[in-house]
Amino acid sequence: MFRRLFLLPVLTLLGWASTAPAARASCLDSLSPDIHQLQQLIAQDATKALNQTQALLGALQREPLADATLNTARTAALYAVEAQAYGILELDADARASAAKGLALVPSESDPVHVELLLSFADSVYDSAGLAAAIKSIEAARRLQPRGSRADTCLLLNRGLLEHRQNREDLAIVTLTQAYRASIAPVVTEPHIMAADYLSLVMRSMGDYAQALALNQETVDWDASHDNTMALSVSRFMRGQILKMMANYDAALGEYAKARMLSVSLGDQQGIAFADQRTCEVHIDQGQYASAKRECANALRLFGAADAADSVKETQVLLARIDLGTGHPERALATLDMVLDQAGRDMPPRDVGSIYEWRARANAAVHEFRDAYNDLQEYVKRYTGANDAERIQQAGALRARFETDREIERNDLLKRDLLSSQEQSNRQAQRLRWNAVVVTAGICVIALLIYFLMANRRYRQQLVKLASVDSLTGLPNRRRTAELAEAALQAASVTRIPVTIALIDMDHFKAINDRWGHATGDHVLKEFAQAGREALRESDVLGRWGGEEFLLVMPDTPLEFALSSLERLRALVFAIRLPSSGSGLRVSLSAGIATSDSDTRSLDELIARADAALYVAKNEGRDLVRVARDEYMISSTGSRRALRLPM
Repeated sequence: MFRRLFLLPVLTLLGWASTAPAARASCLDSLSPDIHQLQQLIAQDATKALNQTQALLGALQREPLADATLNTARTAALYAVEAQAYGILELDADARASAAKGLALVPSESDPVHVELLLSFADSVYDSAGLAAAIKSIEAARRLQPRGSRADTCLLLNRGLLEHRQNREDLAIVTLTQAYRASIAPVVTEPHIMAADYLSLVMRSMGDYAQALALNQETVDWDASHDNTMALSVSRFMRGQILKMMANYDAALGEYAKARMLSVSLGDQQGIAFADQRTCEVHIDQGQYASAKRECANALRLFGAADAADSVKETQVLLARIDLGTGHPERALATLDMVLDQAGRDMPPRDVGSIYEWRARANAAVHEFRDAYNDLQEYVKRYTGANDAERIQQAGALRARFETDREIERNDLLKRDLLSSQEQSNRQAQRLRWNAVVVTAGICVIALLIYFLMANRRYRQQLVKLASVDSLTGLPNRRRTAELAEAALQAASVTRIPVTIALIDMDHFKAINDRWGHATGDHVLKEFAQAGREALRESDVLGRWGGEEFLLVMPDTPLEFALSSLERLRALVFAIRLPSSGSGLRVSLSAGIATSDSDTRSLDELIARADAALYVAKNEGRDLVRVARDEYMISSTGSRRALRLPM
């Protein structure tokens, strides 16, 4: 039911949370009443539509129509319906096979049935080469269609969706905006709803969640009013995805539950599996591992029965996270090794980086530090590449969005000028009145243009903030912290004054969340951030590295001064109060420290050393600060020797 969308702006936190919707009812309506009825049935119950279509195909094969041309045309049209039904059921290979059979029967690109088959085939393509070929075929078919026709709009819609799957949001937003506006009519039609559906995906991937929700509401309202049960389950699921990305977990779980209920009523096992998978992920984020394990186990069983290899691996990663969270790192490591059996070549590139990070954690937990370091290197390489590409795409998408709005306003102005000119020619007596209308319209256009300029400026500012600040703590986020740490390390290589970093982890954070809930956990993280502002120098950088983990960067700081700073921070952390319950829990931290020297090659090397020291602190009982072994090899002051600890 729910197709994959390779998104995401917050790669490590979201993992594989992004999925795109399945095909809706046919964009092009068949002229044959019974086939049109089947097209409409797809959005209500795709399995039922598939069974009826295959029955009709079987009847045609047993008793062909007397007119060979009509027989071929009807067979091809039924293959188009079969491909659409397979598509919404997430049986992509079957959808492509059915579409290919139909295309062989009607090779003419100007034939409406050929166009419908082409759309069904392209809708089930996800690999890079296939996407490029599909876009080329879509454009070839568009050249034969009258501009503004329904077929042209449907092909334009499909191209926008394919561009989105290529992670080219800068292209997709222009294409889909054109299709959205081209499909506006006095009566809302299926192509317009499809445009809203696809635009919602693009807005979500750009971080414009308010717009994504508004567009999604259009599809929910349409599907509910047309009794499109299966399509409504998709729309509800996608609404849950948007709410999850907004960290509105309770609302997201509610939408997943509604989507699952609709899938159960249809017997749609894939829909049930996706709803369980995403519910499992939310429960993992909330530390509710028992519930999460049941949900992920059911999703894995259903995906396995459907031979959905990519979804199986997604679910296995979630199960590995559960094993890590419940103290079974060996089992998590075995699962992640299986997921990465092809080094991620069989998975979307954006998904692979986070898997390497989880495997690094599992390796470190079983004291395989060399393997953990190698996995961290791979993660950093993929994370950096993904973020660089994301920044470029976000900037391109923002420019495209601005240019689209500006072009719309320019066209509106030209239309008004033309109307004014025509009226002046036909009604000379009303010249003055029409001149006033033109002036007023011009003022409105200028005002709207100023508004769009200001809105886009605010949008850019919001993008910059979202790209650099953690919304909960107000600290620099992972990407910004890494940039500042890189700059400090480069400066240290010039000044020869070391930079010291510390990886800090809040002790017993899961237990705090489990006992008092997420609100208390969030309060602890906020108070820790405030303690960092009080204990550290202005030149120090404390950033959120992920979950309850933080990275402290101290430029121009030898080891002994860094230890003093951490001790001040630890003292302030002790003052953070928890609700009384007799549990004995209190807020504390563990940290691992590493200092750069002349042999330090890169930031990820320094972080790996600090991470190894952090794991030693955790394994020795928590509430400890441990220093990477290499630091003691270069220690020369009495304070360093006095602080020497076995590693």
